Amino acid sequence: MNIEFDNAALEELYVSGVTKDNKYKKLSKDIVKRYIKVVNFIRAARRIEDLFLIKSLHYEKKKGDLKGVDTVWINDQYRLLFYSFPDGNGIVVNALFFEISKHYE
Repeated sequence: MNIEFDNAALEELYVSGVTKDNKYKKLSKDIVKRYIKVVNFIRAARRIEDLFLIKSLHYEKKKGDLKGVDTVWINDQYRLLFYSFPDGNGIVVNALFFEISKHYE
């Protein structure tokens, strides 16, 4: 899948494992490691439907206030939020990551 980062801190966190952004610099090393693993799973997927096969991701298309947002679990507490977009054939193969969210906060 083609991935892009809407947030420079998320890209920095993925590439180097650390960031200077106040929101994400206090994440534990385990969370950062899992975040990188989740991004790699998404990058390896050929299309969005492939994410359904990886049960640990708990892929979900949000409704309500977050309508149009896709989420996957980093762990039981943190979620990666992103937008997905179809290609010219209508197959969803593009993802734009924009936030790591602490669930229920």
